[in-house]
Amino acid sequence: MTIPDFQTLMRPALAHLADGQVHRSREVKEAMSDLYELTPEERAQMLPSGRQRTIDNRVAWTLTYLSQAGLVDRPSRGHLKITDSGREALTTHPERIDMKTLEAYPAYIEFRERTREPSPEPTAPLQTAEISGTPDDLAVATPSDLVEQARRTNRAAVEGDVLKQALALSPTGFEDLVIRLLEKMGYGRAGSVERTSATGDAGVDGIISQDPLGLDRIYVQAKRYAVDRPIDRPRIHEFAGALLGKQGDRGVFITTSRFTRGAEEEADRINARIELIDGPKLAELLVTYGVGVQADETVVLYRLDEDFFETL
Repeated sequence: MTIPDFQTLMRPALAHLADGQVHRSREVKEAMSDLYELTPEERAQMLPSGRQRTIDNRVAWTLTYLSQAGLVDRPSRGHLKITDSGREALTTHPERIDMKTLEAYPAYIEFRERTREPSPEPTAPLQTAEISGTPDDLAVATPSDLVEQARRTNRAAVEGDVLKQALALSPTGFEDLVIRLLEKMGYGRAGSVERTSATGDAGVDGIISQDPLGLDRIYVQAKRYAVDRPIDRPRIHEFAGALLGKQGDRGVFITTSRFTRGAEEEADRINARIELIDGPKLAELLVTYGVGVQADETVVLYRLDEDFFETL
């Protein structure tokens, strides 16, 4: 039997998790190999890069898509657990679950929308993945097109995962994450970046000193909230008050959630300059600056150097 594609593996992989227990991803990969009775040669088959087994790569992408749709949860590194939505999907779709099926889930639609948005920096880690699309689409796609689609899909998946991990941190852990990000972005390079919430500095979680004397300062507020708990106008007003108390005129408010329109209007209205960074933007920055992610695989495309041959 040939190695199944990642969409074919979606329902069997989800069914393997149906007992509600926490499973290791490695276990799921081996279970799929057994289910499809792969030969030793098929189990050992590697990607062209030679860095990962083909079946492992396909199951990994299967689990990524199921996770992005909210059918599978990742309680800890390398561990998986089916969600209530996942159990419902098994009942609703007894034959097959694929990318078309996942379009019924808002979380998946949000994930797909992120894959269509160009990233500011092409530095996200890249994994080899199956490319979606009709045969006609794939027939006219160039290798560069396919690599770019894979890169965007990977970027969107990693951004979704890193935001989930950020949301799972403790409040102080999230503040430390924000400080680490700001340092990687180059803030405080000539001065310092420090977390202040532990010292009881009300209304401010961090201070960026842009110069050694601390004369040029940016104040930071970091809130680890779920998406259904948006940051509203009063929160921005309180932060502006904290800036006023410190005679500051610049601040950045970072959250895993989102900002209401009222919050955005309040940030524009007040005299101090306050930058708002919501969950999607935070995830984008974390990946761009390599905080909480690792480069996994790179692809190099070559083209003919016609000038070289004309000189011979």
